[in-house]
Amino acid sequence: MRDATLCFPLRGEPPTEILLGFKKVRFGAGKYNGFGGKIEPGETMAEAAIREVREEVGLEILPEHLRPMARLTFVFQGRPEWNHDVCVFLTTEWAGSPVEGEEMTPRWFPVREIPFDRMWQDDVLWLPLVLNGWRVRGHFTFATDGETLLSWRVERWEGDCDD
Repeated sequence: MRDATLCFPLRGEPPTEILLGFKKVRFGAGKYNGFGGKIEPGETMAEAAIREVREEVGLEILPEHLRPMARLTFVFQGRPEWNHDVCVFLTTEWAGSPVEGEEMTPRWFPVREIPFDRMWQDDVLWLPLVLNGWRVRGHFTFATDGETLLSWRVERWEGDCDD
């Protein structure tokens, strides 16, 4: 199980828009998602999220502007190399403008029009809760096809991403 991050930039209070990236290559290609990836040696979850957002979409985020909102575990039957434990952050403050990179094409969506049909099947189960201010812990198991969600559990969470 490897550690990873996701970060969702938001506009509005309460959030009215969410920045998603359309993944063009590798794991998750063809889906919209937040920005993030694996933790490099010596990095905290927050440091990894900041680096990944900078690399994938060109935004500069300060650590104090990240809000840890979820800790999600993903298990892929038959694909243990895809298993990961993810810390999800939200942010409403950054410097710069989103730019397309080799890996992701950024696009703003109204929160009421999030393209869940073009995202991972689990996203509709936890992302609306997080956008409504809940902190959650989730566990999701996917079938051997890597797409079909077999089982899931989501509950309120009061932990810390670096625990």
